[in-house]
Amino acid sequence: MSQAMFSRVGQRAVTVALSGLFTGLAGAARNLIFRDPAAQGIEVLSDIAYRPADDGASRDHLLDVYRPAAPSSAPRPVVLHIHGGGFTILSKDTHWVMGMRLARMGYVVFNINYRLAPKGRFPLAFEDCAAAYQWIVQNAYIYGGDISRLILVGESAGGNLVSALALSAVSTQPESASAAVFATGVVPRAVVPICGMLQVSGRARARSAVVRSRIRKIEDAYLPQDGRTDFGLADPLLVAERGPVALRPWPAFFLPCGTWDPVLEDTQRMGLALTRAGAEAQVKLYPGEPHAFHALVFRAQARACWHDIGAFLDDVLGPARATPMR
Repeated sequence: MSQAMFSRVGQRAVTVALSGLFTGLAGAARNLIFRDPAAQGIEVLSDIAYRPADDGASRDHLLDVYRPAAPSSAPRPVVLHIHGGGFTILSKDTHWVMGMRLARMGYVVFNINYRLAPKGRFPLAFEDCAAAYQWIVQNAYIYGGDISRLILVGESAGGNLVSALALSAVSTQPESASAAVFATGVVPRAVVPICGMLQVSGRARARSAVVRSRIRKIEDAYLPQDGRTDFGLADPLLVAERGPVALRPWPAFFLPCGTWDPVLEDTQRMGLALTRAGAEAQVKLYPGEPHAFHALVFRAQARACWHDIGAFLDDVLGPARATPMR
């Protein structure tokens, strides 16, 4: 077996192992911690189609709704949550903890699937997220949501995708899916890219050889292989650094990240780029924490991160915000 073939086999094994690990942890946590969402005061509505499946059977275009079960006298603020996984693995089902966490904060949460690479090379995953954005704008009220208080939350690859959606909501970009988001006329009130992988192309600068190899595999899987050098909203960090002209007021951004995260620089650069563009952007760093540390909600730093996210959103939404569950 050649070295290149051995490397490909090794990378596939790592991908399968990571996917299995996260899926297993999600299943164990569901059984051990949140066996019954109703007991936590949460109602879950599963597998709702936000756009037709290409083959009539795919789960790529499904979402779950998490919302407080208690009646509310007024519509609740809305969260669109987009999972991570390097654009190649994981799903809404591995990220149900985030849906539960946000619903317990008083939100109606739409937790979505999207097409994964390499089948879902850019712009297909972004097109799915844009379609979900449009669907939520049109349908959030059915689930008790107030679309005028829309929040975008995503981690890692999901942080990339929510950033691309935010740029699309306030500025004109060449992608047709971006234009569809802009056409809704709805600008999110806040955007939370957690540990965002905000630049996919040209990642040779990564410090570790292992990290460079892993990120290069993501780059090769996700980006179109058509000879282009500008990948547009596949690299929302680069779009932000070019200084897009905002035609509508910017949402507020909260960008949390661990200091041991291999894509920490993306968060720091994005905070600077957004500030220069005129947006409110708060970067919050958590010492010694690795990538996606917030997912381990039993740990103190993860709980601190979620507390900080909640406090930020409370400040943005003000006194009209729904009351969190206790």
